[in-house]
Amino acid sequence: MTAKFELFKDAAGQFRFHLKAANGEIIAASQGYTSKASTQNGIASIKANAASAPTEDLT
Repeated sequence: MTAKFELFKDAAGQFRFHLKAANGEIIAASQGYTSKASTQNGIASIKANAASAPTEDLT
């Protein structure tokens, strides 16, 4: 299994997504969205931007 995004509705009726690692562990959780399309845009943004995002060490 590879990493995957899971899109779902929470108990309050908002759309959310989890990014799950190959072992099934949740490695990222989204904010709540009011529409499925907005949630899909959030996933697309991560796919487009995460690979080149720098790490900022705030310790």
